Parts: sequence; C-alpha cells; structure tokens
Amino acid sequence: MTRAISLRNVTKMYGRNVRAVDRFTLDISPGEFVVLLGPSGCGKSTVLRMIAGLEDITDGELLLDGEPVDDLAPGERDMAMVFQNFALYPSMTNRDNIGFPLRMENSGDDPRARVEATARMLGIEDILDRYPSQLSGGERQRVAMGRAVSRRPSCFLMDEPLSNLDAKLRNHLRAEIARLTRELGVTTVYVTHDQAEAMSLGDRVAIMRGGVLQQVSTPRDVYAVPENIFVAAFIGTPRINLLEATVHAPLDGRMSIDLRRQRLPLPEPLSPDHQLLRIQQGRRIVVGLRSEAVRIATPAEARPGEVPISGLVEHMEYQGHEALVHFNTGSRPAVVADLEAPRPVAVPRRRRRAPGAGVLSRWLEPAGSRAAGGSASDRVMGPVVAVDEPEPYVWERSGAGGPAAGASDLVVRTSPDVQLQRGAQVPLLVDLAHLYVFDVEGRRICPAPSVVPGLDV
Repeated sequence: MTRAISLRNVTKMYGRNVRAVDRFTLDISPGEFVVLLGPSGCGKSTVLRMIAGLEDITDGELLLDGEPVDDLAPGERDMAMVFQNFALYPSMTNRDNIGFPLRMENSGDDPRARVEATARMLGIEDILDRYPSQLSGGERQRVAMGRAVSRRPSCFLMDEPLSNLDAKLRNHLRAEIARLTRELGVTTVYVTHDQAEAMSLGDRVAIMRGGVLQQVSTPRDVYAVPENIFVAAFIGTPRINLLEATVHAPLDGRMSIDLRRQRLPLPEPLSPDHQLLRIQQGRRIVVGLRSEAVRIATPAEARPGEVPISGLVEHMEYQGHEALVHFNTGSRPAVVADLEAPRPVAVPRRRRRAPGAGVLSRWLEPAGSRAAGGSASDRVMGPVVAVDEPEPYVWERSGAGGPAAGASDLVVRTSPDVQLQRGAQVPLLVDLAHLYVFDVEGRRICPAPSVVPGLDV
C-alpha cells in the first residue's frame, strides 16, 4: 500500500541559532515521485531524514495519509531508505543483505522467494552469492535498492543514491530507478543536487535554497516558468544568461530594455507581459535569456517577436550534438549567489538590507569603497538590520566595472556545424517570447505568473 506524505510548516533547528529547514510545506500524493533538489547544504537531506523519523521536527507537522506521525519511530513508518554510500553489510552475501530486513520483520518466514523475485526485477540474480566487496559500484547500489524493494514499503526515500557512481553508470541506473518505481507505484522522495536526475526522474521537483522551499512544479514548469532568479539560474544547462539591464519607457517613444551597450526594443503594441515592465521605468532589473532564446541570424531573417543585437565571439564549445558559443555583447552579467555552496547559517531573526541599501545600488559603487571594510556578506548585501521578514534574494556581479576585456556574457546554443572565428562580430536575434525579467528582490515579473513562455494560455 502506497501512502501520501504531507509536511506542514516544518522547521528544523540545530541548537538555538542554526535553522536548517524553515517552514517547509509540501504535499506528496500516493505513488508520486517527488525530487528534492538544491545545492549542497540547502536542507534537502534534512527534510528526507525528518520524513524517515531519523531527525526530530522542531516545529510543524508531518502527516502520513492525513495522520500525524511525529511520535512514530522510524521502524513504524513503513519506509525504506537508499543511501549514497550503499550501506551494505560486508560480512553478508548479497542474498543475505537483501533478505536481512525481511528476517528482521518476521524471523519465522523464509525470505528466499521474495529475495529472488527482487533480484530478477533488478537483474542481479547471478551475484546473489557474492559479497559486496566483490561487486562494482553499480552492482552494490542495485543490491542496496534490492534490500529496500524486498520489504515492499509504502514509501521509498532515496538520498543521492547515484552520486558515488560514474556518469555513464548514473545514466543507466537513473533509467532503472524510473522503471522500478513506476512498476511498483510506490511513493518516492528522491534527494539530489543533480538537476539532470531531477528533471528526468521526478513527477514534480521541489527546489530548495537555504532551508526554504523555492518552487514545486513539474520539470517542464520549473524550467519554463521559474518563480524567481535562483530557480532560473539553478535549472538549465548551460546556465541561463543573466544580464543587468534598465527599462526605458518614454511617453512618446518605443519602450526598450537597455543592456548597457545595446538595447532590446519591445514590439508594439506591447504584450500584457511587457506592459508590466512600465512600472520598472528607470530601475535596475535583471534580464534572463536561455541559450536557445538567442540564435545566430541577420536582422533580415528575423521572425515575429525577434529583435537584433550583435556579439563578439569569445569561445566555442563543441558538444557533439550541438555547440555553445560564448559572446561578449558589452552587457554586465549578474551572478546569482549560493548556487553551488550553502548560504551562511540562518538565524531566527532574519537579516535584511536597510532601506536605500539595495543590492543593485551597491553594484554602482566604486570598487574601492566596497573593499574598504565590512564583512563579505556586508559587501554583497549592503548594511543590514534585524527584522522578522524573509531575507530577499541576493545576487552579485562578477566585476565592478562590467565585463572585462575578453569576457563573455551570453552563451548561445547552436548547430554543431556552425564554425565561427574568435573575435568575429556576429549578428544575433533575441526571441522576446522567451525573455525573463527579475526585479531587485529576485522575483520574476515577466512573464506574468500565469503565463508560460511560448505558449498561448
């Protein structure tokens, strides 16, 4: 029997000041495969361990099929975990490793039939009488999965089970996990920092940052309609292009987005999305363009909704099935903080920039004034004050004076047949239907929350 899992405003504190998970709310349907995704240290494994009962919940509530289970011991929750490090008993054969939880549940039953059925499902019948030390990493992980499957639990909890394997084997086992969980129909919560695993496995993806849930959507939606600048930057390979920009909305002229040395004129009449940008007139914003939203073509080849810019070729990456071209367009790139590293430890009373000390205003300060003093976080965030409101999103730019000579700010995906010389000036077309705009707090303001880029809704 598969089960529904609900977490309601779950918080996990370590000591008095370390907030690992902050008011996490998520409902998982019976049989659903949900992936917890985020950078190292974001709290995703802590959430998994709270579901399993291996960590106490500081505040909030965990429900299984609508019933509170905070007081249930791990063994009473009918869940099976698969860990990153296999966790097999080295002195037992693989047959005994798979059958061990069955013997613990009911020592009087013979587990052989279920062990062999599980081994056939995973394709490991011929290694049952070997020991874990005699197996490859992929085989050991199959045995670890077999031990979880043999119990026929109501939920699978997987904590980065493929991260210790090489890339080719990860891809193979990823397909096996997808097939296995689909056949069994068991509710699965899967933790990973690898977006490729998340996008290929999950029915839904829950993205975390600093212990806070950022967005829960299907893989298609987290890519197409990211809720904020962090999600947009974390999802997608190559990473989304993020450029500092300004909105120009003159009363007697065409509205445009200024990318420092070039402009993106917005088509008239303005779409409902682009009309939202009027209130950003004169303000600093961040423009997001995925690599497929820009193509190499002349203005004469423009399709409806495309506007021309140009770029200087800095570098080409040949990927076999495609090529990635790095351009310098004279724009100023914005780099989202904390994509690959945990944020500073959160405290119960959040820190927030004082009025008038916004991140973007700090971008415009001379480099010397930022380097003159203050902590690293102060130099990025500006002065802070203690308030009880959530901390805004923070991003930082790569340099004080814009792109350095020879620096690229735009990556474009193109055909592998395209050959360009370094230093060549190349015409580009930007598809405004796939343009993202974020405000100074990191919130997406374009497209509107109910609009999916490129689709009519």
